Amino acid sequence: MLQPAVEPVAPDLLRSLREHVHERLRRAIVAGRFRNGERLNERHLAEMLGVSTTPVKDAIRKLESEGLVRTEARRGVFVEFSPRQALEMALGRAALESVMAHIAANHLTEDGATELGRLIAEMEQATEHGDLEDLVALNEAYHRAIHRISGCTYLERRLDGQRMYDHAQRIALHSEPDERRRGFEEHRDIYEALLARDPARAELRMRHHIVRSAKAHVRLVFGADAEGLNYDE
Repeated sequence: MLQPAVEPVAPDLLRSLREHVHERLRRAIVAGRFRNGERLNERHLAEMLGVSTTPVKDAIRKLESEGLVRTEARRGVFVEFSPRQALEMALGRAALESVMAHIAANHLTEDGATELGRLIAEMEQATEHGDLEDLVALNEAYHRAIHRISGCTYLERRLDGQRMYDHAQRIALHSEPDERRRGFEEHRDIYEALLARDPARAELRMRHHIVRSAKAHVRLVFGADAEGLNYDE
């Protein structure tokens, strides 16, 4: 039996049905479960998600505002997520997070260094054991810790809009043993630059890590490079 592109929603009391549907569809698009240019059938999506078409329509409007789908008159709704767009999102994230790493290196306290060291040690164990779920959670915690150390709350809020893409990327990459090891080594390099209070190196290492990971994810999910968008990390 084929795995559905999107899983049924199970709303909790704190989030609306529309938010759950939007999250499921957004995650499926950025994970490559729908092809770029694929037509989305609202009724079919509603059946897969176990909801009415109303929250699906609401979610699609929000996805369109995010640039992940487009609506064509008398034709329908189509996925708008290409290799180029995926890499563009990563370049935006790299620009923000590399600056945050630079600032974090100048603001690193002993408590911050201890927290990052603990996360690196736990990531190393998870990498060796192939614990995908733990590794993804630790990866996200590591980046959030650097954001917090930088104190750049405005920049952190700018990253909120693409956390779902970042999460989908990490799941895909950490499923590959070579990528797990490479990702850990890059996280360790960033940690060492922060520990040395070397802002320029921390910024460079963070930018390299995010851009290289994004390129690997584009090749893995789309089977292609981001044509027409050349950027050397």
